[in-house]
Amino acid sequence: MDARRTVEAVWRMHSARLVAALTRLVHDVGLAEDFAQDAYLAALEQWPREGVPAEPAGWLLTTARRRAIDMIRRERVRDEKYALLAVADDDEGGTGTDSELLSLVFVACHPVLSQESRAALTLRLVGGLSTEEIAHAFLVPPATMGQRISRAKRTLTEAEVPFAMPDPDALPARLNAVLEVVYLIFTEGYSATSGDRWIRRDLAERAMRLGRMLAGLMPTEPEVFGLVALMELQASRFAARIGRDGQPVLLEDQDRGRWDRTLIAHGLGALSRARGLRKPLGPYTVQAAIAACHARAPRFADTDWPAILALYDALTHLAPSPVVRLNRVVAVLHVDGPQAALDAVDELRDDPRLGRYHLFGAIRGDLLMRLGRQAEAADELERAAGLAPTRQERTLLMERAAAATR
Repeated sequence: MDARRTVEAVWRMHSARLVAALTRLVHDVGLAEDFAQDAYLAALEQWPREGVPAEPAGWLLTTARRRAIDMIRRERVRDEKYALLAVADDDEGGTGTDSELLSLVFVACHPVLSQESRAALTLRLVGGLSTEEIAHAFLVPPATMGQRISRAKRTLTEAEVPFAMPDPDALPARLNAVLEVVYLIFTEGYSATSGDRWIRRDLAERAMRLGRMLAGLMPTEPEVFGLVALMELQASRFAARIGRDGQPVLLEDQDRGRWDRTLIAHGLGALSRARGLRKPLGPYTVQAAIAACHARAPRFADTDWPAILALYDALTHLAPSPVVRLNRVVAVLHVDGPQAALDAVDELRDDPRLGRYHLFGAIRGDLLMRLGRQAEAADELERAAGLAPTRQERTLLMERAAAATR
């Protein structure tokens, strides 16, 4: 491996811990990232010429710390940040402790930021993605994403957000925000809300990496393992979710031989770990249990739908939302039949939150087809196609609408 590729590999592995360690020293996540980037650029310049150091991660931290001290000295700052930096041991190795890295995750997901800013900043600081990569992930221009990330860092500074773990009383709510951001990133990869690609595996895999990192840092929190299990079980279906023509393949029609058995094993293991912690199960763990029912069924016909319906009943109490109730309808269909499922869907028709949700029409259209109400089904599916966020889903829904009128 040449020196440049080594720099890039070390950066990918250690950038989050590097920023975390520097944030502890300067108490400003924006400055910390600037110093880390300076060290990265210095490595790109020096390592090809001078050779890769024996402790590359430690070299980056030492270089970043020294550049921080130099900048502060040039600006003649004599505040507390300089005092902290001046007494630091420049020969300290490593790139930050687990507790520092975990603090960085909570800072990036602080509630003073909007959800989209939390997602972008988490991918930048913890995931190690460049501004261009994040912009590509969320389908916005790099300049726009750069401004969003800069505003987020400035907000953290102006709000004087401390670089520390939340107080124990605040941890559950703050952890929920972190898990929400990670799952938001995953779901955008699992089923994109815009653009020409229905699946963004790179984005989903980045979220899975963040989830595994959290599990390693918080080994006694069952919802962390629940989220890891949910993502890995859902990701196990990636290869079967798109057909040879590039169109989505519904769960019922997927070739389960193409499901990733390694991811399923890992997901079931994480689910077992979540349950084994003997704490009340949260919504991510319950959703993982639903995904596990699908993963364990060798054929669609073997699915334990009564168990899935019971789990959805639990989920509606833990995390009530119209989308959860809509997903529950699929289980009602396979337990109580299409008319009971249609009755359950129609209870949601007046909910404004589902007014532009294409899957409402997709599910209702399918139920109408099963009941022989073909003309109504075609109209419903055509309306759903008009709301679908991706080309692939629009095509699938229009094909189903056409099939309803044959």
